[in-house]
Amino acid sequence: MTLSEMKRLYHIIKVQLEYGVDELLPNHELTKAPLLARKGLFWIRNKHSDRPLGERLRLALQELGPVWIKLGQMMSTRRDLFPPHIADELAQLQDRVSPFDGELAKQRIESELGGPIDTWFDDFDINPLASASIAQVHTAKLKATGQDVVLKVIRPDIQPVIDADIKLMYRLARIVAKAVPDARRLKPVEVIREYEKTLLDELDLRREAANAIQLRRNFEGSEELYVPEVHTDYSTQFVMVSERIYGIQVSDLATLEANGTNMKLLAERGVSVFFTQVFRDSFFHADMHAGNVFVCPEHPDNPQWIGLDCGIVGTLNNEDKRYLAENFLAFFNRDYRKVAQLHVDSGWVPFDTNIDEFEVAIRIVCEPIFAKPLCEISFGHVLLNLFNTARRFNMEVQPQLVLLQKTLLYVEGLGRQLYPQLDLWETAKPFLEQWMRQQIGPQAVINAVKQRAPYWVEKLPELPELLYDSLKQGKVMNQRIDQLYQGYRDSKRQHATGKFLFGVGATLIVCSTILFTSNLEQIALGSGTVGILFWLLSWRSYRR
Repeated sequence: MTLSEMKRLYHIIKVQLEYGVDELLPNHELTKAPLLARKGLFWIRNKHSDRPLGERLRLALQELGPVWIKLGQMMSTRRDLFPPHIADELAQLQDRVSPFDGELAKQRIESELGGPIDTWFDDFDINPLASASIAQVHTAKLKATGQDVVLKVIRPDIQPVIDADIKLMYRLARIVAKAVPDARRLKPVEVIREYEKTLLDELDLRREAANAIQLRRNFEGSEELYVPEVHTDYSTQFVMVSERIYGIQVSDLATLEANGTNMKLLAERGVSVFFTQVFRDSFFHADMHAGNVFVCPEHPDNPQWIGLDCGIVGTLNNEDKRYLAENFLAFFNRDYRKVAQLHVDSGWVPFDTNIDEFEVAIRIVCEPIFAKPLCEISFGHVLLNLFNTARRFNMEVQPQLVLLQKTLLYVEGLGRQLYPQLDLWETAKPFLEQWMRQQIGPQAVINAVKQRAPYWVEKLPELPELLYDSLKQGKVMNQRIDQLYQGYRDSKRQHATGKFLFGVGATLIVCSTILFTSNLEQIALGSGTVGILFWLLSWRSYRR
């Protein structure tokens, strides 16, 4: 460990002790030394003992800086791993940090684009519009069109900080893996590896630009969601230029109401946008917290969502979608047997799982949910309950489903904040049923025909030739099969003859031995000679 790493580690430990985060350490042989050192370092006392543990953990991560804030945000999505009093506090982590020097941002933009910034932009604002843990945003006008744009710039000093903190996180995760009894379920090393991948993905703005372009194309002309245009000609790995939007932040309820926004329709459209992304496009914005969602102030009676920051997206295949749709429908129909069977059929739990026991476990966990009115049931918590129950039966939660669960919780939170009476089931059920109809029944056949029709039309002129070649190859194949079968019969016949000759030869040699002991040497010699001759014939038969 280098001197800089040791200094960083000391600072991390100091902050954790000042916030009493060491209370999370379990009573274990590996933690005795740290706990003893904690008591010895009496001058670093818990300065926030009056606050709950979850809040202290959140404040400690905020003080440790951008990389740890991101870790806390990711941990808040893993409600299958952390208890509610921890996950709820971590979900409040805000991705707002002190901005870096605007001159450094300008230099980085010019370095990436290969020239002075006023070659492409007018009115570049040296003061950032917003600043986050990974990047910050500046405003300008595109010289070619006069359009207002924003320039997102990766922090120039973030990579060394990430590398150093990730190394320390891995070291701490390995200690936790050994110290915590429930480490097999918590998988601390895997959590850090997943976090590292997410963080490194966010450092490449080309990925975010591609995601935004895809999402914008999916909702082209939609009244429900607008995604700002990305200007790819001015975008690189470390700089992204996109259209500037003027909207009302979705969490600013007072401004939305003052603007006359139809809050019920806005909330329902949030749910509609989410299920459209999941079940129509199989491509969904997976970071839809309040800071990334705005509302267009125009036409408040027909409100439109605006989605920003597409750095994190999720994708689902048809098997994932069918699993989710059928599970939701079965759950809300209280068909727990089908829920259990779906988990087994989809391969999420081992095939030898006892369906009866699994059904009872699901019923025990999920039935109390229906004590609430249907409009108060949380989709996100339904999914969480299903995952947690299935984990007891050795289900491995897939990353794409964790992202979906997180996004669903975000959407639910925003929707019910806008319109507390929002009935997610009433809004979502048509999507699920329509998707299921498209997958099963006559509509599914029609869709499959439509999908394959261009390929069939392309191959139709070749059909006679392909048919002739197929019949010709079939004829040749039948002849070869006949030849092989005849050869097999001949071989079996030869082997049978060989076995017979070998048996006769063995019998004659045994007889010659008996005759020799009876002083009938001449007959014995003849019998043995004939026996050896039969053996030679048998060997020759096998050799063919």
